[in-house]
Amino acid sequence: MARIAYQGPRQPGFEALAALHLAHVSRIPFENLDILLGRPIRLDLPSLMAKLILDQRGGYCFEHNLLFAAALETLGFEVRRLTARVRLNADRVRARSHMLMRVTLDTRPYICDVGFGGNGLLQPIPLATGREFRQYAWRYRIEAEDDRHVLQLRKAGEWIDLYAFTLERCYFMDYEMANYYVSTHPDSLFVNHFTVQRSTPQARYFLSDQELCIDRGDRQTRKAIEGGEALRDVLKNHFGLSFPPGTRFRLPGANG
Repeated sequence: MARIAYQGPRQPGFEALAALHLAHVSRIPFENLDILLGRPIRLDLPSLMAKLILDQRGGYCFEHNLLFAAALETLGFEVRRLTARVRLNADRVRARSHMLMRVTLDTRPYICDVGFGGNGLLQPIPLATGREFRQYAWRYRIEAEDDRHVLQLRKAGEWIDLYAFTLERCYFMDYEMANYYVSTHPDSLFVNHFTVQRSTPQARYFLSDQELCIDRGDRQTRKAIEGGEALRDVLKNHFGLSFPPGTRFRLPGANG
């Protein structure tokens, strides 16, 4: 628990679940940098522990949520692993390429997701439709759609879809296949774009290619990042990620 500076309760219950969820998203960034360094994304638990805990790195949904699910189960939580189709910024139906989880507490189900980056949940929300849940400056809800559930975020005065999911149980091989696609396919967003994100109760940080956006709920600031040294400074100061001088990411324009 040292990586996320967690010292709260560990008995299965909502207080522990919410605190662990918030600590994870606040401390471990969402990022795809290994892909741009030409490194494979490995999802076995020893590799996840080495990368996200020992090496103080971040990762994307499969890495975050597989590690978080394993931690919850170690503490005695009941976890079901799920998949979703991302709808944020989508102009077509996408594959099931996102992982989330359902955690059941005293027969009551909650949706947990520590791997959706800066637009994702800060804390779990009940799996209930037609209700709005406020998390600091941001608001969420789950809507029913045929046989699916859709997680939505209130943004700029309207509800936008983040992703659609079902409650079908998913397995490690499901994530292995999806992970191979998103980390290697030439059309994958993670192959073609540099992205690092982190959420806190006070602000959300988005580093996309060469622009840093800080969203405080009521206002946003944007700043262009020019040059490799400036990029490394932003990674260190805003996301807690350290890379040695000379590190070059496999993306045109990401370095000076």
